[in-house]
Amino acid sequence: MKALVPIINAFSSGLKAVVMRNRIPKNFSSANLALACSTFMVDEVYEAVNHNNSCCVDDDLLSDVKCIPAKCMEHNGLFSGENGIFAYVDKDSPISENQKAYDDQMEIIKVLLTNRGWNLGFQNGYWIDLSQFNVMKILNDLFEESTDADLALYFFRWSEYCIESKHTVETVCTMVHILVFGNMNHKAMDLLLHLISDNSGEKGWHDICLKIHETHTKRRVLETVYSMLVNCYVKENMTRVALKVICQIRHLNIFPSVGVCHSLLKALLESEKLNLAWEFCKEMKCQGIGLNASIISLFIRRYCKQGNIDSGWKLLMEMKYLGAKPDVVACTIVIDSLCKMPLLKEATSILFKMIQMGIFPDSVSVSSVVNGYYKVGKYKGAMDVLEIFNLSPNIFVFNSFISKLCTDGNMLMAAKVFQDMCEMGLIPDCFSYTTMMAGYCKVKDINNALKYLGKMLKRGIRPSVATYTLLIDICCKLGDMEMAEYLFQRMMTEGLVPDVVSYNTLMNGYGKRGPLKKAFELLHMMRSAGISPDLVTYNILIHGLINRGLVNEAKDILDELIRRGFSPDVVTFTNVIGGFSNKGNFKEAFLLFFCMSGHKLEPDVVTCSALLNGYCRAGRMAEANVLFHKMLDDGLKADLILYNSLIHGFCSLGNIDDACHLVSTMIEHGIMPNNSTYHALVLGYKVKHVENPVERVALKVQQLLLKYGIQAEDDR
Repeated sequence: MKALVPIINAFSSGLKAVVMRNRIPKNFSSANLALACSTFMVDEVYEAVNHNNSCCVDDDLLSDVKCIPAKCMEHNGLFSGENGIFAYVDKDSPISENQKAYDDQMEIIKVLLTNRGWNLGFQNGYWIDLSQFNVMKILNDLFEESTDADLALYFFRWSEYCIESKHTVETVCTMVHILVFGNMNHKAMDLLLHLISDNSGEKGWHDICLKIHETHTKRRVLETVYSMLVNCYVKENMTRVALKVICQIRHLNIFPSVGVCHSLLKALLESEKLNLAWEFCKEMKCQGIGLNASIISLFIRRYCKQGNIDSGWKLLMEMKYLGAKPDVVACTIVIDSLCKMPLLKEATSILFKMIQMGIFPDSVSVSSVVNGYYKVGKYKGAMDVLEIFNLSPNIFVFNSFISKLCTDGNMLMAAKVFQDMCEMGLIPDCFSYTTMMAGYCKVKDINNALKYLGKMLKRGIRPSVATYTLLIDICCKLGDMEMAEYLFQRMMTEGLVPDVVSYNTLMNGYGKRGPLKKAFELLHMMRSAGISPDLVTYNILIHGLINRGLVNEAKDILDELIRRGFSPDVVTFTNVIGGFSNKGNFKEAFLLFFCMSGHKLEPDVVTCSALLNGYCRAGRMAEANVLFHKMLDDGLKADLILYNSLIHGFCSLGNIDDACHLVSTMIEHGIMPNNSTYHALVLGYKVKHVENPVERVALKVQQLLLKYGIQAEDDR
């Protein structure tokens, strides 16, 4: 019954329609196929009433009615058209939002279909059967009459809305053919992708292939559509189905385009189906499609990515036997892989080999080698390569080297390279300055970082959000919250919009050193600016509360996170567990410790340390020791910090024997004692009132190290 859409004229007198459904389908407006009309599903008309009296209207009565006039209609879900004519339109639909455009489109459709012999526009209106056959015929008629694929697509979508269900595979395939014929391939791809999604069963692909063939009208269009179908399956990571489709259409003497074959090969190789990819290459050759350098480069890239550079190089050398000529791209793939290993001599030799092969290295291939030298700190080697191949270093090359030097903390050399870049006439960009500032911030040289900020502003280069954020970070770490806040305000004054990282950075500063109230003010500011706080944001607030002893308030935030659907991480739980443990509330600490498994989280060594620290602080070393060994049995790999916490706990009670046993255990596991270990042991001997505790500790540790064949070094 829903396949029949009644086209009904609404006149100035008649009945009031009361529709009982909440969802109202999109229908004809006052300028639709039957001129001024409204549309209702037959089973949606529950009651019809005139202005003063009411009467029941059932399905039997409606079955013979061609139109339902109406003097007035309820405006709850109704739309008043021009000249007192009403159109039944969902107010949330795109039609009601742009009624004029809709009326124009439907008027064009009405005229075109009338020209094709459709009896539309009579005074009393007609029932239009939107069956699959009729919709397909109307789509073809519209396109043949107008050559406007977009207009046919408009009717396609409108009719789908009217029937309140998705079109059949056959109808969609008809629309796809029209879109391809009308040069709207991108929209055809969208339809095919949806079709694949709706027909993902075992036989879905076969049905689609069959319907595409049954609905085609032009051979050229059919070839394109099948090629697009294969491409869609590739995009959906359904490479095996794509191969099945190719096998099917091969019987029609159709094969995908070279571009689609390239995409399929790339997908096969990315999914580690190397043998299948080579088999497909053989099939391509059988179909008369030669293997070009671009296709073979896909295989070279895969070999190199697997670390099998020998096979990649061998394939490069054998390209000519496969009917392709090696090109600069294929060579660059091998060079780049060698540089990452880093086999720089071998990579450099390939540059010379390329010249012998008649392939001239371009800026990309040379820059790969130069970048390789930069990454291992061989500045001279990089400059030699640039000079030999007569390539002037660009801003990207210099930025790469500066970045490496700053990461290594070699700011003297980084400053020299920066200066060399300027002397060569290259203008540093925002990345150059930001990288230098990041390097100085890393070595806690805020003055030089600010100097580069000044140079940057003097040159008229606008700092980025990342630039300000790193400066704010170093100010927070140095405890200069006043400067950090100034930079944050300056960033906004410059018209830059702080991101969640910027807010978190300043918030972290307040959480550790400033008033915590300001951290919560920043949280409110974030939300007001439309920036959603992330888990890092809440971890910062929780950590700030824990540091101030407000453990219950921190737990409240954790509970709120879980209620809101956030997934707390190990850091979140560790902070709160540590807070309760240090307060001596081991019951709450253990509840959270075991609660972690419910969130699919495994406590790490830091979490265990947080729990054990509380026992050590409380002097409950027997319980701490039992818990520690239970954790070891469960697979915990203790670190130096955890061992030192327990050693300090035993020593504070004067229990030297257990402390030394732990020192022996940690050495056995390859963890060497440090200053904290020595100081803890000295404390233990002092508690026991042993004379010359420092010398006694040195001797004891030396004995323990020699036990495992390790020569002691006095680095205290």
